[in-house]
Amino acid sequence: MVPEVLTTERFVLRRFNRRDSEALWRAVADSLPELSKWMPWAHPNYARDEAAAYIRDSNQSWKEGRAYDFTIRTPNDPERHIGNVSIWQVSRLGRVAEIGYWIRTSDTSTGAATEVTRRMIDVGFHELSMHKINLRIAEGNRASERVAEKLGFSREGVLREELYIRDQWVDHTLYSLLEQEWRELKRAAKRSRSES
Repeated sequence: MVPEVLTTERFVLRRFNRRDSEALWRAVADSLPELSKWMPWAHPNYARDEAAAYIRDSNQSWKEGRAYDFTIRTPNDPERHIGNVSIWQVSRLGRVAEIGYWIRTSDTSTGAATEVTRRMIDVGFHELSMHKINLRIAEGNRASERVAEKLGFSREGVLREELYIRDQWVDHTLYSLLEQEWRELKRAAKRSRSES
């Protein structure tokens, strides 16, 4: 069972509720120039009702166990939406999940994406008992590629013309991480901390 509230060193990740729609809409509006390069839903006329619809769909997916979407907040400013992080099953039989995220433009380059994605990896391997976790990253999104690299994901290949974004087809790079690789990375990090 996936907890509705998770914490990291700096953030609180919690399930969306209806009252979050205004904060979500404001964060998207503040970040549209950057988000629109990578996300097909981030268009210039993104409206409040789209944020509300996303939250309704998110809560339905949660109830059905299809996807787990979290709003990213800080303990010091719990009303400010910093971004989203989600995990969903790609294959129940194969025990494969995928993680997606976006970070408000004013909060990028702070390590937020790496920190919250690391927490979702733990959810995927522990709470959801996944064997493999994927990240699909639009070609050219170097910041997201760095997140995958920092967390130990392997580059598998290119998914050609994966999404239609702003009037063009965009290739995506597929990155993956296996459960045993994650366990070994955590053991190595623990050894490194005990030696310092």
